[in-house]
Amino acid sequence: MKVQELKKEDLENCANLIIKAYNGRPWNYQWTFSKAMLYLTELFESSRFVGFVIYERGELVGAMFAHVKTWWIDDQLMIDELFVSAQEQGKGYGQTLMNSTKEYANNNNIGSITLMTQKYMPALSFYEKNSFFKAEQYVLMFLETAGLRAPKDIMPLLLLSAVI
Repeated sequence: MKVQELKKEDLENCANLIIKAYNGRPWNYQWTFSKAMLYLTELFESSRFVGFVIYERGELVGAMFAHVKTWWIDDQLMIDELFVSAQEQGKGYGQTLMNSTKEYANNNNIGSITLMTQKYMPALSFYEKNSFFKAEQYVLMFLETAGLRAPKDIMPLLLLSAVI
């Protein structure tokens, strides 16, 4: 298993993989290929993008999208997405991506790694096992706007992701 730097030519494979990773249980999202491509391309094109992929037997099995943020103390690496194929979870691919992310931060004098995850999903325990902790002083807040296109009955899922 070899981690590689994520390149533009990986984006289509990543879009297909994010659909496989998140459209099933427990997430049950409804990614389309075009939305996934737009989302991941926006992340990829950020000015201080960092990303890694893992291919196994020629097939993409995991990816990590992040960006470096300037902060008043030191730079932070914000993980935007870390996903592994549902069929390949539990085989160490996520851990390998996380280890590469930590190594990148250490080698580039980045003081901290931050991320957002849903507290009712299995990913939380993965991050806690990797020494991440909840920053109790911060609160993630949402405001619905007139531009919200999701049906109103989906908003609680967007915000809470109830245990399935």
